[in-house]
Amino acid sequence: MKPIETKQEYSNYVDQKSPNSPILKNCFNAFWVGGLICSIGQLIFDFCKFQGIDETSSSTIVSIILIGIAAILTGLNIFNKIGKFAGAGSLIPITGFANSIVSPAIEYKSEGYIMGVGGKMFTVAGPVLVFGISASVIIGIIATLSL
Repeated sequence: MKPIETKQEYSNYVDQKSPNSPILKNCFNAFWVGGLICSIGQLIFDFCKFQGIDETSSSTIVSIILIGIAAILTGLNIFNKIGKFAGAGSLIPITGFANSIVSPAIEYKSEGYIMGVGGKMFTVAGPVLVFGISASVIIGIIATLSL
């Protein structure tokens, strides 16, 4: 085999060696798994409403239950398998947020509870929180000033 000399030759080499991604199948799996997670949340919400709980409290209960389920499944290494299968379908709902906090906590547990779990727990979710909260504050200021 002759050495790769140009960017185009390298690009062609990578294209030959890399398997094509089944985009349609991946999109379908993400769609139905994400829909299933949201449907489970809706069932919990409807059950809470049936029990006479108001909408705000029902929404909070749904969030807590879905985060708890995702955290438990992450701890059992089941959520990662679901994530590989469904991709963004499992990561976009609130369950993905729970996974992004629990995964580093489990990974760094060997470093201790303070410096390992406590210090590394938000390595993935931290930037999301910082930029999400910052964006919401900026949008809130703009909305207030535009009134």
